[in-house]
Amino acid sequence: MDDLDRNILAQLSGDARMSVAVLARRLRVARSTVQARLERLESTGAIAGYTLRLGEAARGARIRATVLLGIEPRAQPGVLSRLKSLPQVERVHTTSGRVDLLLQLATASTTELDETLDRIGGIEGVRSSESLIHLATKLDRAV
Repeated sequence: MDDLDRNILAQLSGDARMSVAVLARRLRVARSTVQARLERLESTGAIAGYTLRLGEAARGARIRATVLLGIEPRAQPGVLSRLKSLPQVERVHTTSGRVDLLLQLATASTTELDETLDRIGGIEGVRSSESLIHLATKLDRAV
C-alpha cells in the first residue's frame, strides 16, 4: 500500500459515496488509475465493503455501553456463541490484559441494557464483568 492507496482510503473514510471522478479530481490522478486502485484494494481485502455510518441523530436514542468480561479458561467458544445470539451485542473484541473480551452494546433503554447485562452475566464461563455506559461521543475517527 502506497501513499495514493492511503489517500484513497482517507477520502473514502470521510465519504464512502464519493464518485470515482470526484476522487480522481481531488487526488489529481486519472480516473482509470483510481478505478484500478479501488479494484485492487477491494480484491486484496483492504476495502471490505462500503457502508453507512449512522450519525448521532440516528444513534442518539440508543443507550450504548462497553462491557469488560473475564471468562474461564477454554470457555471462549461457548461464551462467543451465546454472545452472538444477543442482538444488543454489536461488537466483541479479544483483549490482552486483565480482561478477556471487550463488548460494545446498544439498547433502546436502560431496562433493556440491565436485562442484557444480566443475560451476559449468566452465560456459563463468564467469571466477571464491568460495564461502562457511554454518555457522549467527543471524538469519532473510526473508519
